[in-house]
Amino acid sequence: EGRGQPRCSPGARMNKQIQPDRKVSVVAPLPERAGPPPPRKDVELILVKEHNGVQYTSSNLLPAAPRHGPPDRETWGKKIDFLLSVIGFAVDLANVWRFPYLCYKNGGGAFLIPYILFLIIAGMPLFYMELALGQYNREGAATVWKICPVFKGVGYAVILIALYVGFYYNVIIAWSLYYLFSSFTFELPWTHCDNSWNSPNCTDPKLFNASALGNGTKYSKYKLTPAAEFYERGVLHLHESRGIHDLGLPRWQLSLCLLVVVIILFFSLWKGVKTSGKVVWITATLPYVVLFVLLIHGITLPGAYNGINAYLHIDFRRLKEATVWIDAATQIFYSLGAGFGVLIAFASYNKFDNNCYRDALLTSTINCVTSFISGFAIFSILGYMAHEHKVKIEDVATEGAGLVFILYPEAISTLSGSTFWAVVFFIMLLTLGIDSSMGGMEAVITGLADDFQILKQHRKLFTFGVSFGTFLLALFCITNGGIYVLTLLDTFAAGTSILFAVLMEAIGVSWFYGVDRFSEDIQQMMGFKPGLYWRLCWKFVSPAFLLFVVIVSIINFKPLTYDDYTFPLWANRIGWGIALSSMILVPAYIIYKFMNVRGTFKERLAYCITPENEHQLVAQGNVRQFKLMWNWLSAQACSCLKVLRETY
Repeated sequence: EGRGQPRCSPGARMNKQIQPDRKVSVVAPLPERAGPPPPRKDVELILVKEHNGVQYTSSNLLPAAPRHGPPDRETWGKKIDFLLSVIGFAVDLANVWRFPYLCYKNGGGAFLIPYILFLIIAGMPLFYMELALGQYNREGAATVWKICPVFKGVGYAVILIALYVGFYYNVIIAWSLYYLFSSFTFELPWTHCDNSWNSPNCTDPKLFNASALGNGTKYSKYKLTPAAEFYERGVLHLHESRGIHDLGLPRWQLSLCLLVVVIILFFSLWKGVKTSGKVVWITATLPYVVLFVLLIHGITLPGAYNGINAYLHIDFRRLKEATVWIDAATQIFYSLGAGFGVLIAFASYNKFDNNCYRDALLTSTINCVTSFISGFAIFSILGYMAHEHKVKIEDVATEGAGLVFILYPEAISTLSGSTFWAVVFFIMLLTLGIDSSMGGMEAVITGLADDFQILKQHRKLFTFGVSFGTFLLALFCITNGGIYVLTLLDTFAAGTSILFAVLMEAIGVSWFYGVDRFSEDIQQMMGFKPGLYWRLCWKFVSPAFLLFVVIVSIINFKPLTYDDYTFPLWANRIGWGIALSSMILVPAYIIYKFMNVRGTFKERLAYCITPENEHQLVAQGNVRQFKLMWNWLSAQACSCLKVLRETY
């Protein structure tokens, strides 16, 4: 429907797909000549159609340009490369060190009810939406918003957030690498108290008993074991810092490990998905092999049954508590990794007709099943720890870095062949981190390279700049007080800000671009439209879910702490400044876009919310999308007023 067509009535369907103009040229027949007639042409009609800014033809005399996205866009070498990349990004350290503990403390098996519910109504729909958005438009997180230009600030926001995460996430990988190097010894360094970093109060775990805790202190919080002192004094050197105001210099050992990590990332990404798609064959599959080996060995240990029983115990009474539902909502969101621009970037390298619906269901399910299975490997070891020290499971159960860098290494050190088990465990942590970090950096590189052609032309140099830049800024996190900087970034860089960005993304796609139009885009790719369930989730459920999580994250905010250390007020202000630095890009770009468009207020608004390839409709005065949205809102307002009049 283009120029010259009747205008839409207010009752017309909102955001109906606009059909582009068709231009037909007929090739005139050759004049009659004496002699035999010339051979007939196979094609007498050339149809040139324009869609998404790209012209293509049905003539077999002219080569057809790719229908969507840049004509020279590279694609994954194999479909499995894409799947492994998505799985490798989504399955990260949080699957090992956070989900099992959340499940344990929130009612065990009962926690799976809200977790699976939020997976179905919010996690999968958002996952599916981002894959389809990237695959159809074949653009990164910023330029994908050619569908609704005013929301391009959302793309810049998620790119900046992904960059922030890279500053500190690589440090955690560097810790894993340091532990891996330290494991190649006959006797693991965290098994005894006679190391140079140990304090006089270090307690040999063989001499430890439950009475040593006292005052209700949990074993997981006991900081005088060799494993705890190796982490805090041997690796972090936290005892040499008085707080975030006293950082000191970077530790050279961790600096070298961080440099190795950055070099691995650079050579995995410098040639695009052709190289990263091969790296994930190792980094995405090896963790499953190691996890299976650890699980099989863990369930044979004494006390393992008690640990698994504690993990799976069912307490339905906990479902009455709001914190259980909040934990399930936040965990499913962060676990799947929607909103960082990674899924959009990965999907943009797919073939146009790839079945991203099936990919979304498969990869999101694998991610959640991995989280659940990892709980068996973790709690079998925690049960063994509780048995060895004669304490309760609740005394050893913990989450985060304390689990994977203190408790698990200590448990491994008591096993026969401890060096082997330590090596395989930290290889698992290393590979879990590497492919997740690769995803974040790819989102930054693809997002900016698609927006600025000079960066795309010099991708290798740009990749080096991003890698080396994250290395330099990450040095703040490997100083004596670096753990405080890391905690600050982990809390604020991708907390409320990423929730806000994804909320705006869902609103932009579902309400401004339109669910109906988005569904037609998917139909063009795969031959079928998303069902009513998916459309309802995109338009109502997912935005409501995200709004709920955003509000809860703000309400539940507490001044930042690390163990017994409370961050000063100025540090919390810096943290909120970091969070706002990405969030402010959304309204800032809206203002910028609106002010840089000429025309009346209505025309400016129309240009801002109309897809770029349909801006000619605005110039013609046939602003279909704007009219439909305006008429729809007017109709809804009239309906509400009518109901109010009839009621009162």
